[in-house]
Amino acid sequence: MNISVIGSGYVGLITGACFAEFGINVTCIDNDEKKIQLMKKGVVPFYEPGLEELLQRNLKAGRLHFTTDFAEAIDNSLVIFIAVGTPPRGDGSADMRHVEGVAKEIAKHIKNYKVIVTKSTVPVGTGEKIRQIISKHLKENVDFDVVSNPEFLREGAGIEDFMRPNRVVIGASSAQAVAIMKDLYRPLYLIETPIVITDIKTAELIKYASNAFLAVKISFINEISNLCESVGANVQVVAKAMGLDRRIGPKFLHAGPGYGGSCFPKDTLALLQIGKENSISLGIIEATVKANEQQKKNQAHKIITALGKAKGKTVCILGLSFKPNTNDMRDAPSLFIINRLLKAGAKIRAYDPVAMEDARSILPKITYCDDAYDAAKGADAVVIVTEWNQLRNLDLGKIKRLAKGEFFFDLRNIYEPDRLKKMGFRYYSVGRPQ
Repeated sequence: MNISVIGSGYVGLITGACFAEFGINVTCIDNDEKKIQLMKKGVVPFYEPGLEELLQRNLKAGRLHFTTDFAEAIDNSLVIFIAVGTPPRGDGSADMRHVEGVAKEIAKHIKNYKVIVTKSTVPVGTGEKIRQIISKHLKENVDFDVVSNPEFLREGAGIEDFMRPNRVVIGASSAQAVAIMKDLYRPLYLIETPIVITDIKTAELIKYASNAFLAVKISFINEISNLCESVGANVQVVAKAMGLDRRIGPKFLHAGPGYGGSCFPKDTLALLQIGKENSISLGIIEATVKANEQQKKNQAHKIITALGKAKGKTVCILGLSFKPNTNDMRDAPSLFIINRLLKAGAKIRAYDPVAMEDARSILPKITYCDDAYDAAKGADAVVIVTEWNQLRNLDLGKIKRLAKGEFFFDLRNIYEPDRLKKMGFRYYSVGRPQ
């Protein structure tokens, strides 16, 4: 089977490379010529563990192709995936210009039956809108089906999530389209992956509901962490005991500086907007968004208050990306914390294993360092914001010698308080007795 994937960003490239690994002939389409040329050479334009090797293997095998030629790729494909960005507008709603533009482009070039699949995270009702756009712009009377097949890829673990997913959701109104989609995902039947077949609107909502629920869990445990700090309890033990209840589960019950990234902030706001458009109040989601903003403020306030006077102080920030194993800086908690510190007059020395190049354009006024120890030189405070593995086993004695001050803010709770305190640090964590 030949398929094409329009949009070669995070979702599109992983989708294309993984389907190629399944033995399918895949053409990835993008209007960015520079990006296409890079990928033709086997270079991934962003950081994702294992993706470059997967890309190069399938390029060599002749199953993966890259082009800017929409016409030929669409004409040769039975299934066309739409995997372009849906960034948030000012009101939080998803900006659908790219999706709608792609739908018009597809309509120009289809000459026979196609299955058109939305991989992008889109508002409920998008499938019907795509159907209308394509029908309106068709040059000749051609049959086609629209399918919703939302992605559930975690940055840093995208390949594993595609190859061994918890579930595959297929939203369609046509038995023929469902059969073709199930054939695409046939390799997953060997590992008994649940396949959820539903209508298009339900499939579209599943993605938003899933991400919003995970965001709720994060904001919930962060609020509990604030209560723990106030009463002298330990949020890690609270979370562990909660997670042992199978109805709750341990995932996403880790207190920290708040969630960020390309999905949770965008999708919770978009879901709120969908609710407003349908006159439905989503109070829990609204509270989740507010709690997340407050958590970032709380952690910045904790650092500034402890320093007494931030003006002129040097703060070492370890970890910039919103989570480990990605260079994604979108809505990263580090951005909020650093900007608050800069506003208070602090100087920032920062280190991240992969995200510093991406951070430079957003945070041009800070000093980027060679490693964690370089960043700690002369610092009045050390702050761990992202829990990269490289930061989990630091030579703390060396950090202590290099830093000027004794403040150590562990916003991911990766070190034991007693150990740090015995070494002479003034140690602060999240939701644990200080």
